[in-house]
Amino acid sequence: MRFFLTGILFLYLVSGFPQDDGKQKLLEVYGQLMTDFGYNFDQINPVYFDVVRPSQLPSHKNEYGPDGNFWFSVRQTYLGLKGYYPTRWGEIKTLFEFDLYGLGPNVGQTTFHLTKVWVEFRHFGFGRHWSVFVNKDIYPNIIEYWGPNGMALCPNLQIRWMPIMGDHRLTLALERPGASVDEGIYRDRIEIENIKMRLPVPDLSISYRRTGKFGYTELAGIVRYIQWKDILPDSIDYNGHVVGWGLNLNSKILISNALTGKFQFVYGEAIENYMNDGPVDVAIEENPSDISRPAYGVGLPVLGVSTFMDIQWNTHFSSSIGYSMSGIFNSNGQEPSAFRYGHYALINLLYYPVPNAMAGIELQYGSRSNYADGWNAKIVKIQFSVRYLFSHVFYQSGTNQTTVCQ
Repeated sequence: MRFFLTGILFLYLVSGFPQDDGKQKLLEVYGQLMTDFGYNFDQINPVYFDVVRPSQLPSHKNEYGPDGNFWFSVRQTYLGLKGYYPTRWGEIKTLFEFDLYGLGPNVGQTTFHLTKVWVEFRHFGFGRHWSVFVNKDIYPNIIEYWGPNGMALCPNLQIRWMPIMGDHRLTLALERPGASVDEGIYRDRIEIENIKMRLPVPDLSISYRRTGKFGYTELAGIVRYIQWKDILPDSIDYNGHVVGWGLNLNSKILISNALTGKFQFVYGEAIENYMNDGPVDVAIEENPSDISRPAYGVGLPVLGVSTFMDIQWNTHFSSSIGYSMSGIFNSNGQEPSAFRYGHYALINLLYYPVPNAMAGIELQYGSRSNYADGWNAKIVKIQFSVRYLFSHVFYQSGTNQTTVCQ
């Protein structure tokens, strides 16, 4: 929110110098009204009843109660505002967007969930938006909210520089640092309580997109520094740090007028919180041969893969089919029930009776495997959704126009 208020102040200081183009777009109000309902043939963490998250499948038998639950949800409903403010130096663009999918302290609820707060001026932007390490453009045409688990998909607070814009793009950003830790089999040790995380520098991300006749290929990278301090004055040293890094290679290929391929491959260490369904960034590695340092923290390697095909059968019907997976290379200090890898797959049929309206059915699958206890879990879901998109544009001249969303 601090980014947003700063942007508003900047806007008031430099706006007020309109371009004489006769009809300047000033504000766009857009969003969707969406209702989902379906049936879970198997169990999942009840706060994620309406999505497929392999990491939230049970880690042992009947962890989340009996199988077979019917559900309803309106949490995919969202509203957004886009502002366009002409100045003598160029146009300032602002963005404010939220949906109803409660997360964090509101997880499992239908409530306000801020997704984007953004200010952009020429080659610079700041606020909350998709991480530069992420490419949301390759998200498949599906109705399940959470999406493929093997994608890098994380919104983040950032300051962004875009020296090359257009079909070919180069973007760099300083992003808010963060990390999660699995204390594993050491979680009940008093020594662990005296280890404190420190994030002294922002994450650095960069991406480059090259566009051609049949689509584009994009390569993104990220590097981060995660440190922890042992504040207990004893003979055991638990101080440490890791340098997290990751590469994201993705591509959107126009195979034909009716068929589009969307592909992504991600690999890195200690970057799990940038993944769509990653567990933890850092875990404990046992080191029993050294009594002064019997354990230390390590960044967990992660692999993510996503491959989907979007099919446009005609003007009224479309489908998406695909598969995704994410896997963690666990440390020996994690519990046997820790998440190791998960699979995600689905197929759908969507119907567009009139512009802006959609009704669809989707068959979804997810699975989870644990680190070392041999446990595997799966879920099969069927989801039905109806959606209405809307968009209304206001112009400087006093006229306004309702547009058709595509």
